[in-house]
Amino acid sequence: MTSFDYNVMLQQYEDLMNNPTYSTISLIIGIFTIIAAWKMFEKANQKGWKSLIPFYNLYVEFEIAGLNGWLFLLLVPIANIVIAIILADHLAKSFGRGIGYTLGLLFLPTIFQLILGFGNDKYVGYNKEK
Repeated sequence: MTSFDYNVMLQQYEDLMNNPTYSTISLIIGIFTIIAAWKMFEKANQKGWKSLIPFYNLYVEFEIAGLNGWLFLLLVPIANIVIAIILADHLAKSFGRGIGYTLGLLFLPTIFQLILGFGNDKYVGYNKEK
């Protein structure tokens, strides 16, 4: 039986966090995520600054997706998986996209939000009949 050394794991984590390459890549991804959310909110006729405020941005994103804004309160363990899938699906359909785009929003959210924000997609609102 092997033992697990938490001190070694902690040291490796600290080395990663102090790595300038990792920090730079994380910063770039963060900036792209902010830009993507801002543009997506604007396309959905919301003010871009609303995407910057924690929790309120989730409330607005749920409303953009045609859901009750207060559903973001259900982002608790286990239930959050189901809610995240529903949000991604409604968000994709609100911009006229299908299941493939839903999967993209789930697994590569920054990239697919950038495509929504800067692409030719128009916000059409969520249509329950789709």
